[in-house]
Amino acid sequence: MTTWTPESWKAHEGRHLPSYPDAAALDKVTDTLTSFPPLVFAGEARALKADLAEVAAGKGFLLQGGDCAESFAEFHPNTIRDTFRVLLQMAVVMTFASKQPVVKVGRMAGQFAKPRSSPVEVIDGVELPSYLGDNINGIEFTSEARIPDPQRLLQAYSQSAATLNLLRAFSTGGYANLRQVHQWTLDFMDRSPWADKFAEVSNRIGEALDFMAACGIDPHSVPQLQGTSFYTSHEALHLSYEQAMTRQDSLTGDWYDCSAHMLWIGDRTRFEGSAHVEFLRGVGNPIGFKCGPSLAPDELLRQLDLLNPQREAGRITLISRFGDEKVEAGLAPLVRAVKREGHPVVWSCDPMHGNVIKAESGFKTRPFDRILREVRGFFAVHRAEGTHAGGVHIEMTGQNVTECIGGGVAISDAALADRYQTHCDPRLNAAQSIELAFLVADMLNEEAIDRAQRAA
Repeated sequence: MTTWTPESWKAHEGRHLPSYPDAAALDKVTDTLTSFPPLVFAGEARALKADLAEVAAGKGFLLQGGDCAESFAEFHPNTIRDTFRVLLQMAVVMTFASKQPVVKVGRMAGQFAKPRSSPVEVIDGVELPSYLGDNINGIEFTSEARIPDPQRLLQAYSQSAATLNLLRAFSTGGYANLRQVHQWTLDFMDRSPWADKFAEVSNRIGEALDFMAACGIDPHSVPQLQGTSFYTSHEALHLSYEQAMTRQDSLTGDWYDCSAHMLWIGDRTRFEGSAHVEFLRGVGNPIGFKCGPSLAPDELLRQLDLLNPQREAGRITLISRFGDEKVEAGLAPLVRAVKREGHPVVWSCDPMHGNVIKAESGFKTRPFDRILREVRGFFAVHRAEGTHAGGVHIEMTGQNVTECIGGGVAISDAALADRYQTHCDPRLNAAQSIELAFLVADMLNEEAIDRAQRAA
């Protein structure tokens, strides 16, 4: 294996990387970013790795969610707050039902760049370069907006820093206090059939806290009830930016990508010889690795040996994304191979990316029933193989959007146009996200029962 450096990825094949017309301008921006403070710290990344090691051992669950692609135009503290509190609600539902800790990781504070299936977009006979994310070019369909601009990386850094600052305040400053659980429900959720069910959970949590107080245990003196650990993640797609944000830890001497606590490698960039794999093999962060239908078991094992040669628990999260019709047949051989070789991974389910369809109205959407079927298939594979279904990875928002059809709120094809606001792919709204959380909680309970029966 060749010696790793933060720029050794440049000697490998890089796909889905932007091409800048002025390379000197990009170098100037990345030099500036290198001098900026880190967005996260090595100790925080190690804390997440320790939490994920518990998940890999079957003693927890990973909830990873947030925007498909963050935007500059929609950057607002209320948007951050609403997504954060829906994730809190989902975690409370899963924790209360499964009696397991839930590790909360947002697709936030850096999830800008997106790989696209085509390098060009055609509208009314006009062909322009595709939109690649707000940190690269503009979504407006003009030749000027679609030129990659390195100055956007500075704006992405600034927005990520502000988002992280707010998330830290929310998670440790009292907003995440379990006494506030009733106040996390968004106003428009009153119209959701799942609002009453969440209120029941909230009431039972309140009763438990009252019981603790009556027994002489002051909930205000228990740090775990006053706040929560919350981590950030994004796809490490723009390697020049990721390299600029990589720092050597002063305590251990190890390298960390300080743009996020966790980075993942997408299904389009995880091939053998990939520049993205080469870059992430050398940083100490927890790493996600997307697993789709084209991934063979032997290839996955080779990549695991490269990314985690020491077989460190919590280092690797394998994120399956097959589609509801392919998940059971496609996932099972991968699970068996990883189990056979003894790699300590977290298995997580991305039920979003394999279930995109084009609605009759012309909108790209994701049917909620297909999303649920993929999650059920994911859990079914792990029950059959005797492994732990360790997480879900979803694209969602706290906004009351209409982008995914179906669910208890019954969004129809005709309703997609009402509030279709995504910059890229369709997201679950708050009501659909909470509904998914309750269904995942049921499956976690079923898994726990199976595990107990096998132990007996």
